[in-house]
Amino acid sequence: MPSFFKKITPFLSLFASTSTLFCCALPALLVAIGAGAAVASLTSVFPQLIWLSKHKVWLFIFAGALLLISKLLALSTQQGICQPDSAATCNSTKDWSQTIWTISVIIYAIGLFFAYLLPIVLTLG
Repeated sequence: MPSFFKKITPFLSLFASTSTLFCCALPALLVAIGAGAAVASLTSVFPQLIWLSKHKVWLFIFAGALLLISKLLALSTQQGICQPDSAATCNSTKDWSQTIWTISVIIYAIGLFFAYLLPIVLTLG
């Protein structure tokens, strides 16, 4: 696998999981706290939010796939041994990659909750 792909995948997964926040979690949170006018303003300024909301199934599939690929790539390189002359840089990169991946998963879970689980909970109550 090309090293460029290994380096860019964690950042792509962060970008994709963050977009789940903008499509689903942020508007739901704003409406829940009574800031529906802010959501209307956001969608008028950023009409792309409407497109993201319409295609949220594909957005979540894409973001989840990127998270999975990113984790698999991290696991494959985790078994690799760092060269002695660049061990500090190598270990630092592995730590940053893991941190970015963890943040991405948390963001993805928040978006998933607001997009799919919260509406179910609200209709039951």
